[in-house]
Amino acid sequence: MKIYVGNLSYDLSENDLKDVFTPYGEVASVKIMTDKFTGRSKGFAFVEMPNDAEANNAINGLNDVEVAQRSIKVNEARERTFDNNRPRSGGGFNRGGDRGGYNRGGDRGGYNRGGNDGGSRY
Repeated sequence: MKIYVGNLSYDLSENDLKDVFTPYGEVASVKIMTDKFTGRSKGFAFVEMPNDAEANNAINGLNDVEVAQRSIKVNEARERTFDNNRPRSGGGFNRGGDRGGYNRGGDRGGYNRGGNDGGSRY
């Protein structure tokens, strides 16, 4: 079972978190999510435990427990879902997109090269 662990101390390591879960059973993996630019913890992690009964005991035993001066939130991780009917736009580096970031030929936001509104032009 994959378990979501939130409200983590930014100083907590993956080994520290594994030590918190190990008394409840076998821990297959621990992954603290980090910012890709700074490498700093985002304050949440995913713990995988192969035995569902042990995982449920860990969830019940650790939810709202103080770890490293923070009351952690522990529950079963939900699968990430995407809405395929929702249009995607904005942000990042777009060449020909319609919003945000650096646009070449878009019509909004950021640095536009040939757009219709916003940003600087040359």
